[in-house]
Amino acid sequence: MKIALFSDIHANLPALEAFFKDLDTRNVDSVYCLGDLVGYNIWPNEVVNEIRKRHIPTIAGNYDFGIGRMSNECGCAYKTDHDKANGNVSISFTNEIIKDSERNYLRNLPAHIKVEFQLNEDKLNLLLVHGSPRKINEYLFEDREEKSLLRIMEQADADIMCFGHTHKPYHRILNSGTDAPHYRHAINLGSVGKPKDGDVRGCYVIIAINENTSVLNKDSIGVEFIRFDYDVETAAKAVENSPLPDEYADMLRKAY
Repeated sequence: MKIALFSDIHANLPALEAFFKDLDTRNVDSVYCLGDLVGYNIWPNEVVNEIRKRHIPTIAGNYDFGIGRMSNECGCAYKTDHDKANGNVSISFTNEIIKDSERNYLRNLPAHIKVEFQLNEDKLNLLLVHGSPRKINEYLFEDREEKSLLRIMEQADADIMCFGHTHKPYHRILNSGTDAPHYRHAINLGSVGKPKDGDVRGCYVIIAINENTSVLNKDSIGVEFIRFDYDVETAAKAVENSPLPDEYADMLRKAY
């Protein structure tokens, strides 16, 4: 079973189209989207509809949650007044151009998706969240204290937890077992349309699960990070030709 997961498109249609083109070469069995379809670029309606027409199971990101409710708050943890001011322009612009049908779709997205596998008479839970199981906009960075990350996963009964929101991909394997090992996988998908790890290419993940997969064996779950090229300049120029701050174009060109 090959499962593709992606997140944080942020209204970047060229990146989403390139993602689908790459995905079509991978022969996966299922696809899930972990939210933040909109914000920061000019194609929120187009992105929503590309995902809708493919019937991809999708959860709400914090930006989707805000736009779905016509809120002026996206749940983004801006660090400076300058960043907050830019963010206010983005959410105002997105609220202005989003159409009623697309807004309604965002409003009704589920918060989490849980997929339970039965393998070798053992249960394996795959949990899909945007920020964390506790909060849609909680940031789980790679340097999160191991005890804290384990506690979050244990409380959510997640053997594999996939999430986005930080736009910085990583995979951590943690052992919560005592008498016997119980390996848990925390996987940040990175971002399709707004990478922040210095690599301008879009990013998504393919997980491989088979009949031998077990929480007792940390190597029995395959996790592959896929990077793909897209037309960054088209996406950046679209920002510059819109009311959005030009700084967002620079972020796309430099991936920060």
